[in-house]
Amino acid sequence: MGFIEEIIHSVDKSLIVNCWKYIFPILVVCYLIIFLYDKHLYGGGKSKKVPVVESKQKLDGIEYVGEIESYEFDPTPVLEEKEHIPFKGATVTLDSNPRKAADQFYEIVNDRRSVRSFSTRPIDITVVEKCLHAAGTSPSGAHTEPWTFCLVTKQTLKEEIREIIEAEEFVNYQQRMSKQWTTDLKPLRTNHVKKYLSDAPCLILIFKQTYGFKADGSKKQHYYNEISTSIAVGILLCALQAAGLNSLVTTPLNCGPALRNLLGRPVNEKLLVLLPVGYAAEDCTVPDLKRKSLDQISIKYK
Repeated sequence: MGFIEEIIHSVDKSLIVNCWKYIFPILVVCYLIIFLYDKHLYGGGKSKKVPVVESKQKLDGIEYVGEIESYEFDPTPVLEEKEHIPFKGATVTLDSNPRKAADQFYEIVNDRRSVRSFSTRPIDITVVEKCLHAAGTSPSGAHTEPWTFCLVTKQTLKEEIREIIEAEEFVNYQQRMSKQWTTDLKPLRTNHVKKYLSDAPCLILIFKQTYGFKADGSKKQHYYNEISTSIAVGILLCALQAAGLNSLVTTPLNCGPALRNLLGRPVNEKLLVLLPVGYAAEDCTVPDLKRKSLDQISIKYK
C-alpha cells in the first residue's frame, strides 16, 4: 500500500469521519435551540418586561438606572401634562446690555478657583440654601430632577465624613491610583489628608437619583440622571461664586456607599460629587494656572 493510500485509509477510520452522521444533527439541534431562545427573549415573547440593562450597557436616550431590573410599560407619562404657556425669553439679566451682561458673568466665573484651604469663619447658611435653590432650576431629562443636595454643617458629622474619606483616600493614593495619576496630581499638592472637610463651614454632598418613584410607589426611570445632576452642579458652582463663596469639587473614590449610609440616603441615590463651601483661609494659596483661550476651546462655523 502506497503512502497516499495509507493517509486515505487512516482518515477513513478517524472518529469524525465515522461519526459525522451523528455530529451534524446534534449541531443543527443546538443551533435551533439558541435561535429559538434568542427570538423568545428579544422579539418573540409576549411579555412587556424589558430585559435587564447591564451595568456597562447604554440604551439610546436612557442612562443605566441602577437597581431597576425591569419595569412595565405605562402608557401614561409620569410628568403631568399641562398647557404650554407663552415665554418671553430671558428677562432677568446682569445688565440690560447683552454684551455687558456676558462680560460680567465671565468675570464672575473666571474669578472662581478650587480652594483646598478654608477658613473656619461662619457663613450665612441661607445664602447657601438660595444657591441650592438656583441649582434646582437646572434642566433635566424628561424633567425628572434627579438630584439630592445634602447640606452638612454639624461639626461632628463633618469629621465623620472626613474620617471615611481620608481612610479610603490613603488606600487610593497608595494602591488604587496609577503611578501616572498620582504623578499628574503633584503640581496641585494633594494627598489623602483632607483638612478642608472639617474646616469648611459646610459640606454639600450631591447625589444623583438613578431612579425615582411614582405616586403609587412604583419605580420610574430617571433619564440622563448623571448628566442632569452634573449640569445642576455647574449652576451651583456659579451661584456660590456669585455669592462670594469659595468651593472645591471633589469626587471621593470608593466612599459613596459609606457616605450614603452615614447620611441615611436611599439605595437609589449615588454620590456624584462633594463640595466644601466657605471662605478661603487667609494664608490660602492656589497654583498659578492659566485657562485655555476662547480659540482653543471653540470652533466657529460661518
